Amino acid sequence: MISTFRSPDCDRYVMDWYQPHRQLEPHSREVAVVGRALDLLREMGILPHTTYDGAKMLAHRWAVRELFDVPWTAITPRMQRLLYAINAIAQPTNMIAAGVFCGFTFISNAGAAVGPGACYEAENLIGVEIVPHEAERAERNVRRIDATGVARVVAADAVDVVGEFEEPIHLLYLDADGTNGRGKDIYLDILEAGYDRMPSGSLVLAHNSYNCATRLAEYLAFVRDPAHMSASVNVLFDREGLEVSVK
Repeated sequence: MISTFRSPDCDRYVMDWYQPHRQLEPHSREVAVVGRALDLLREMGILPHTTYDGAKMLAHRWAVRELFDVPWTAITPRMQRLLYAINAIAQPTNMIAAGVFCGFTFISNAGAAVGPGACYEAENLIGVEIVPHEAERAERNVRRIDATGVARVVAADAVDVVGEFEEPIHLLYLDADGTNGRGKDIYLDILEAGYDRMPSGSLVLAHNSYNCATRLAEYLAFVRDPAHMSASVNVLFDREGLEVSVK
């Protein structure tokens, strides 16, 4: 099953990447827009329900704003809330995020299990960043929120990390750029590296499904093929987009 969620203002909802914590709309509207996207994900069988703790989400957001070094990010407040909510609802035991830069996107996923936004316990939350100094910054950021070490960032190639991970992968987040001009083409390589260890019900979240749709054509064809994924929804409420797929 394939579907699209498009908010009426997705082309006008724009953030300043260098002011990542700036509020862009009334809180109630952000909650409502994300809530409607979650409703569709539930209707498509991707999520079991739509309930998450809004107060914990805001505690997570406050901690990131106060403690993280974020030079810039394209993750809008709506996307931050959606990523947190999906993880809070699905509660993946093992999550790998590929291409985490300073760690903002990673903690948007992992923050449902560690820090002030935690609502469940995970076993492995791994962020992967191929640029060593960015991986170091991301790891420093994460340590300011998570004292447990469950969430951690490694400097490595995501294809290798995913391919060598021996446990089941319950959620895979993709936001990496391949080297040697490959760019977002690397998404499919990363997914294929871990596909066989993703049990039924596992989720794959692919950022830039809207603005990089051409480069992601092969990836999107793969996850929208019922032979590979049982359902996939393209969530468009900003200029980046997020393809949410379930095995």
